[in-house]
Amino acid sequence: MRPESLEFLKRLLDAPGPSSAESRPARLWRAEAERFADRVTADVGGNSLASLDGAGGGEQGGQGVPRLMFAGHIDEIGVMISYIDEHGFCHFEPIGGWDTQVFVGQRVLLLGRTGLIPGVIGKRAIHLMEEEDRKKVSRARDLWIDVGATTRDEALALGLRIGDAGVLASMVQEFANGRIVSRSLDNRIGAFVVLEALRLLAADRPQAQVTAVATTQEEIAWQTGGGARTTAVALDAQVAIVVDVTHATDYPGMDKNRHGDIRLGSGPVLSRGSAISPVVFDLLVEAAEAEGIPYTLQAAPKHTGTDADSIYTANRGVATGLVSVPQRYMHSPSEMLDLADLERAARLLAAFARRLTRETDLVPR
Repeated sequence: MRPESLEFLKRLLDAPGPSSAESRPARLWRAEAERFADRVTADVGGNSLASLDGAGGGEQGGQGVPRLMFAGHIDEIGVMISYIDEHGFCHFEPIGGWDTQVFVGQRVLLLGRTGLIPGVIGKRAIHLMEEEDRKKVSRARDLWIDVGATTRDEALALGLRIGDAGVLASMVQEFANGRIVSRSLDNRIGAFVVLEALRLLAADRPQAQVTAVATTQEEIAWQTGGGARTTAVALDAQVAIVVDVTHATDYPGMDKNRHGDIRLGSGPVLSRGSAISPVVFDLLVEAAEAEGIPYTLQAAPKHTGTDADSIYTANRGVATGLVSVPQRYMHSPSEMLDLADLERAARLLAAFARRLTRETDLVPR
C-alpha cells in the first residue's frame, strides 16, 4: 500500500465516528477526496460524495454509460449516554450490534460539546459479587461510564449531555504479515476502499461518471437504507458497488460448512444471491480474472446484511454488487484484516468501472 494511503487510513480509522455522529471521519474523507476528485460534497444526512466526470456521459435511455456509485459506510458501532446520575456516572445504551461482554473494563472516548472526553466503563468488582452473579453475562444496563466526575453538574460542565455518542478507546495497530487492527474496520475501510478506487480512476479515467460515497448510519439502519439509499436516489445511480466487511473463517472454532472458507489475504469476497445483480456479479468476476486479482465467492440466499439490500431496490432498481473484505473479530475493539485485501478490492472496483460502456446491458437475460 502507498505510504500516503496507509497514513490516511490510520487517521481515518482513529477518528471517532459512531452511527449518527460521523462528522469527524467524514471531514477527513472529504479533505482527502479533494486532492483528486472533480467535485466533493456532503448532504443533509451526513453522507460524503466525491465524483469524477466520465468521458461517456451519464444520460439515461442508452445515450451514455451507466452512472456508477461506489458505497462504503463510514460509521462504526459505539455507545450513547442515556442518563447522567447525581454522582456523575453516565449510563448508556449501545449503538449497533455489540456483544455486551466486550464492554467490561474498556476505556471510551465520548464526543462532548467541548471535544473528546475520556471515560472508563465500570462494573462491580468480581470480589464483591455473589457466586451466582459471577456467572452472568454483563448487560449494558448494569454498566456505566465513569468520567471522573463526582456530581451530575461536574459531568455537565465537562461538556456532556444526554444523547452524546462515544466509541471504545482502541487505536490502530500494525501487526505481522501486513495485518492491521482497529475498532472501526467495520466499515470505515469500505469508505477507504471506494475512495482509493476513485483515486486509481482519476489517474486513468473510465467512460462512466463515478461517485464514491462515504455513507452514514449503516450500523443502525441498514435494513431501511440509512444514508446509502438516500444517496443512491439522489444520484439516480444505475449501477452500485457496495464495499463492506465479511467474516473471515480462518480461526479456531469456525464451521466452514455453514460460513464458507474465507481467509485473510485471499482477496475480496464477491457475493451471489439476494440483492446482487447477476450482470454486475459476472462483470466483477471478469474484471478480477483479467486483472489477476484473487477472490472468494460467498452465498447470500436471503439478504446480505449490508447497504446493498437497500440500494438494490432504490428508485426503479439499481444493478448492485457487493465486494467484501475478510475480517476477523467483527464488532469488537480489535477487528483485524489484511492490507493486501484493501488494495485488491480498490483495484477490482477500478477495473469494474472501466468495463462499463454504452453497450453494457444491465438486464439479466
